[in-house]
Amino acid sequence: MTQAIDVSLLICTRNRANSLASTLESVERAAAYAGHLAVEVVLVDNGSLDDTPRRLARWQAVQAFPVHLVQEPHPGLARARNAGLAHCTGRIVAMTDDDCVLHEDYFSALCAAFERVSGPAIIGGRILLGNPADLPVTIKLEDHPMVAPSKGFPGGFVMGANLAFTADVRRLTGCFDERFGAGAPFVAAEDTDFLFRAAGLGVAVLYDPLMVVDHHHGRRDVDDETRLLAGYSFGDGALYAKYLFSDRRALRAIVDDILAVRFDLTRPVTTHAGIRRFYWFRLRHKARGFACFWWIAIRSTLQRIMAAGA
Repeated sequence: MTQAIDVSLLICTRNRANSLASTLESVERAAAYAGHLAVEVVLVDNGSLDDTPRRLARWQAVQAFPVHLVQEPHPGLARARNAGLAHCTGRIVAMTDDDCVLHEDYFSALCAAFERVSGPAIIGGRILLGNPADLPVTIKLEDHPMVAPSKGFPGGFVMGANLAFTADVRRLTGCFDERFGAGAPFVAAEDTDFLFRAAGLGVAVLYDPLMVVDHHHGRRDVDDETRLLAGYSFGDGALYAKYLFSDRRALRAIVDDILAVRFDLTRPVTTHAGIRRFYWFRLRHKARGFACFWWIAIRSTLQRIMAAGA
């Protein structure tokens, strides 16, 4: 009789053959540490042009736990995640990035976190800076459990680099929106969109600091950090547009962002060297994402009308 899978770990990768070894080695260690758990790994190659396919196949061949290799040739993180989710069979689905390293007790801590909740739930974990030479971005450092406000906007509350959910969440929310995320028109926020939909359906969104990964993102240039943060805001702005007429949480978030601009004077953010007025910077790029969403939506509608009349 086949043993039921406790955790499916989903990792999407593209052209990271050289650095992927550290991620995969950490998965092996964590799986061995949690020997009482049934773990499977789903690896999605998102159209790599380097040595990634061969390295993934070689790693798969020597693992004691199930490893599923999935090919998604069309670039896009959300697209890759959807392709991988179709192969996840665990009662819990976990996701991490291909530049992250799991702590040894990751799977044990993850399952312990879900034992403390009942019903559908999404739990994000702690994301530490993997290399002190990297800039302190795309990390999550809070050392205490948290619960996301059910009526708030979940951007940044938890992150896709360390995120897990019960299998029934996917059945409730559907797949990732492939218009969002790296490699897609709206650049980022595919995980925020997933969280937003889930929270709107009453799914608990939680943070547990005992689920830990180290993020070796490699960004050391201030301009890279600035572009990254601009992309995050651009994606959030597109989300506001997506839900503007269907969910009042989007309008509430827009108002909050406008009002927050005053903090540039009263309590300015000084942790990002390339950004002088952080709240205005964030609002400006959210406005760009908002406008881009509607421009694409209107253009697509006009094209359909023209095609129907041809």
